[in-house]
Amino acid sequence: MNIKPSAYPQTAKGTVTDTYFNTTVPDPYRWLEDDRADDTKAWVTAQNKVTQGYLQQIPFRDAIRKRLETLWNYEKYSAPFKEGAYTYFYKNDGLQSQSVLYRQAEGGQPEVFLDPNKFSKDGTTSLAGISFTLDGSLAAYQLSTGGSDWTNAVIINAASKTQMGDTLKDIKFSGIAWKGNEGFYYSSYDKPKDASQLSGMTQYHKLYYHQLGTPQSQDKLIFGGEQTPRRYIGAYLTEDERFLVITAANSTTGNELYFQDLSQPGSAIVNVVNNMDNVHSIVDNIGSKLYIYTNLYAPTYKLITVDATKPQPGNWKDLIAKSENVLEVSTAGGKLFAHYLKDATTLIQQYDMNGKLEHAVTLPSVGTASGFSAKKNEKDIYYSFTSYTYPSTIFKYNLASGKSEVYKKSGVQFNPELYESKQVFYKSKDGTRIPMIITYKKGTVLNGHNPTLLYAYGGFGVSLTPAFSTSNIVLLEQGGVYAVPNLRGGGEYGETWHKAGIKMRKQNVFDDFIAAAEYLIKNKYTSKDYLAVAGGSNGGLLVGATITQRPDLCQVAFPAVGVMDMLRYNKFTAGAGWAYDYGTAEESEGMFEYLYHYSPYHALKPATYPATMVTTADHDDRVVPAHSFKFAARLQEYQKGIAPTVIRIETNAGHGAGRSTAQIIGQETDKWAFMFANMGVDYK
Repeated sequence: MNIKPSAYPQTAKGTVTDTYFNTTVPDPYRWLEDDRADDTKAWVTAQNKVTQGYLQQIPFRDAIRKRLETLWNYEKYSAPFKEGAYTYFYKNDGLQSQSVLYRQAEGGQPEVFLDPNKFSKDGTTSLAGISFTLDGSLAAYQLSTGGSDWTNAVIINAASKTQMGDTLKDIKFSGIAWKGNEGFYYSSYDKPKDASQLSGMTQYHKLYYHQLGTPQSQDKLIFGGEQTPRRYIGAYLTEDERFLVITAANSTTGNELYFQDLSQPGSAIVNVVNNMDNVHSIVDNIGSKLYIYTNLYAPTYKLITVDATKPQPGNWKDLIAKSENVLEVSTAGGKLFAHYLKDATTLIQQYDMNGKLEHAVTLPSVGTASGFSAKKNEKDIYYSFTSYTYPSTIFKYNLASGKSEVYKKSGVQFNPELYESKQVFYKSKDGTRIPMIITYKKGTVLNGHNPTLLYAYGGFGVSLTPAFSTSNIVLLEQGGVYAVPNLRGGGEYGETWHKAGIKMRKQNVFDDFIAAAEYLIKNKYTSKDYLAVAGGSNGGLLVGATITQRPDLCQVAFPAVGVMDMLRYNKFTAGAGWAYDYGTAEESEGMFEYLYHYSPYHALKPATYPATMVTTADHDDRVVPAHSFKFAARLQEYQKGIAPTVIRIETNAGHGAGRSTAQIIGQETDKWAFMFANMGVDYK
């Protein structure tokens, strides 16, 4: 399909350089880092004009949009949860911008409790979390504007749904942990004063206690600040509200663990683990007996018990021991649920609080189960199950019998009988065995001509497990293939798997992804001309590194909200916290050289690159849009082929959470239109 973008905007080049260990690194597009500057705003407007002009030429773009709107237009429900006398659930009628929070009394009719669609005219102010008091009488909910990680907290009387007191401002990366009905704990940073609110560094988290009826300026600092500077501080209470649990970390992996016994007035904050080498959390307690989830001496995690009077690791006793499969733990109805990950798919077992196995939960097929979390007095609980060919379905589960029944089926227009997913294992460059799940229509002929989207992440211990995507129906209906490999750097096989893809082993992640593409091509699922690669955030880095190292590998690339400047990522917002995975250019000459070699922005050179649509958002304050701006500018400069290199910049949106339905459908429309057009596939 011979569609060409109009002339790209002329992006001015500056003379800024940095010196690392006697190496001078030019950064001609440094000026694009200032998101407040008029010239940056003008550049964004000009780039979006070129991108939209290009996309408008694709003849089947509107047909794809209409198909997605039709597919999206069904009622969507969350699993219900109980607070006080009410059962709450989220529901979206179909194309509503944001899902609405409903509640229902026993035997009563559902009523609207909170409607985020009324928070803003364009649907881009979203509900970023809600927390109820134990008796359900009060709640505090967080609002995000334009997808920002910064939120405000509104306190309401749940019975009357009326606001109480002042709105708390400028909260970030925080839950809300109620202490009785008197007040709650929350975390935040000092907001950047001189720098941009979006890109300015947020260094040290602080844990506060807010007493209801008092101004936020009087909130008490509980942990953090100058005495104990930490980049991330989380807090929550055990269900009996006896213990305040505090986790503290300087990176996205590993944390110290503390608690405070609130039943003893004036009690000290007790340290349980005094280093950040491993991950720990308190999942429950019975009196002074603590249940701690940890990967200390257990790369795939385990559950231990210890008494709060002597909580240090030397006194820990295994309750659910480590195994070859990665463990997560939740609690519901006074039971423990072990969520195991076996080759990136879910197995669930129910234990009593003494560690005795009671039930192995029978799931409907191979896929992902989530939930199994509720208060101790519940007899029936809910969970969701999904896979690439199984639309998300809510099940009701009886704790006594261990039996499940369907509670809410998905209303999406999709017949699972027509499609199949299969897991394969392929070898990476160094011989490591990598799993990948491939999904397509039954009867698909493997002739190398199937449009294929290869999607991955590969970082921060995040596990990609099977999940249904309404958007992917558009690809599968066209005889396309969707493939997801579980790369090193993720958490699918525990901390050992994660560590195999960090710092000076990051190249393993790129090699795993490239080998996945080569497997698909070798086995005729697709060919270079019909292959697209995609990933977001750390996955955007993955795509950027892949096309700079192997520009010949694929036809289309979608680096979304990516970390593209590996020498400066730690200078913005909370980026310094990613150093555990990435390392920094300042820490050593070897680390600098390693990062400089693969950093997508720096690794670009004149070459023939695939058709590329970089995507970002103007309110992304996690991976700041400057990463994508600078990468796109240099890619346009160095593109020697005829394939388009455009950047799509969403306005009033952030890193991904909180986007309106219209924004999601708009971006998915443009993704499929761009992909099919550049593969020469005529959408039908």
